[in-house]
Amino acid sequence: MDDLVYLCYKEAMPFTGSKYIKIKIVMKIFIDTANMKDIYDFLDIGLIDGVTTNPSLIAKTGENVEQVIKKICQTVKGPVSAEVVATNYKNMITEGKKLADIASNVVVKLPITWDGLKACFHLSQNNIKTNMTLCFSASQALLAAKAGATYVSPFIGRLDDIGQNGMSIIEETKEIYSNYEQLKTEILVASIRSINHLIDAAIIGAHIATVPPKIIQNLINHPLTDVGLDIFLKDYQQSQNRIKNDTT
Repeated sequence: MDDLVYLCYKEAMPFTGSKYIKIKIVMKIFIDTANMKDIYDFLDIGLIDGVTTNPSLIAKTGENVEQVIKKICQTVKGPVSAEVVATNYKNMITEGKKLADIASNVVVKLPITWDGLKACFHLSQNNIKTNMTLCFSASQALLAAKAGATYVSPFIGRLDDIGQNGMSIIEETKEIYSNYEQLKTEILVASIRSINHLIDAAIIGAHIATVPPKIIQNLINHPLTDVGLDIFLKDYQQSQNRIKNDTT
């Protein structure tokens, strides 16, 4: 691809004859885990811009939600998504406010249901950031944006699982959001199952991808890198041996 594609948010440049556009800032990478070791490992190289959790990930830690979220928020400066388990509007708001009180960088994660949208609108009106999760269609993503969501999380891997093209929802949602300046919701690509999912999301221009630790780890791997490094080191060692022999 010859086109220069800056990965992430908006502000399209003039049409250049390519379907790709230049956009302002680099796509953010969130880590999808509640495991502190995983978080520390990738923070050390400045790779992680935020964290997403869910009740299943937190359950694996054996600690309660408040402890885990507080610990993550003390470690990570970026957004940390913490999910409600309530399913009705009033309880979602109560639980959401409780989660938001843990730290200033908590983002309240809500399911895309009618109750979830109502809770999103209420919390957003009170300056509490929200992440609308379990999104499986562009129509749901549009509703989330209209409700004032900070982020919307389309689950691309789960769509692939049922024979649909998960990336199509990212393309459709990005096009819709790009049409209307008043829609400020950011696309947070979730349920990433492969490196290709992440690359495709970046090519489309998604704002954020939340990625499991194992896939982040694999991003660096390529057999030709290993082969090339091995060749360079062997050549260097041989040259040093020749120099040593010539001087003796």
